[in-house]
Amino acid sequence: AARIIQNMDPTADPCQDFYQYACGGWLNRHVIPETSSRYSIFDILRDELEIILKGVLETSDQGDREAFQKAKILYKSCMNESLIEQRDSSPLLEALKMVGDWPVASADWNETKEPSWSMEENLSIMNSRFNKRVLIDMFVWNDDRDSSRHIIHIDQPTLGMPSRDYYFNGGNYQRVREAYLQFMITIAKMIREDKNVSKDDSFVQEEMAKVMEFETEIAN
Repeated sequence: AARIIQNMDPTADPCQDFYQYACGGWLNRHVIPETSSRYSIFDILRDELEIILKGVLETSDQGDREAFQKAKILYKSCMNESLIEQRDSSPLLEALKMVGDWPVASADWNETKEPSWSMEENLSIMNSRFNKRVLIDMFVWNDDRDSSRHIIHIDQPTLGMPSRDYYFNGGNYQRVREAYLQFMITIAKMIREDKNVSKDDSFVQEEMAKVMEFETEIAN
């Protein structure tokens, strides 16, 4: 009750400005951090929880259950920035190999990879190994008709950008769309360079434009 009263502004007339009356105390005591686009009690709780989790994950893993050990290994692998820098793009290149490589980052994908490449097989690998859903989202969850059992759900996945609006609207949406395409082109060029594939900017731009066109069709 004290916290609710503290977040109110009793000096405001609720009949004139109910929002100021109900939330004025909160607005006066909190400033949205520069690193955030919003700030609420849930964001504060999340920040507090992350501090607690950090402390837990940095303790010794001796005697921990397997699930806790895995969480601490994952945390340490993310925090070891020197090893991440040392490995550079090699983990990404290894991941690409597992799904049949990337045509735009290959000199002869159509001849060497395409004949034996299976979309169904590689979609399943991306789902099971990398938790990445492309074209089809498939997962095991409760049966809506019978909560005592689990079933396979098949659904549409998320788009590359946050929503359909980003693919069709103008203004800021268009600027994000242009940056998104440029980002794809930049990543493709970097991977080609790391794989020692000959430089071909026009080919990369044409291929990524096709990807953007395909994503737009899916969004539509």
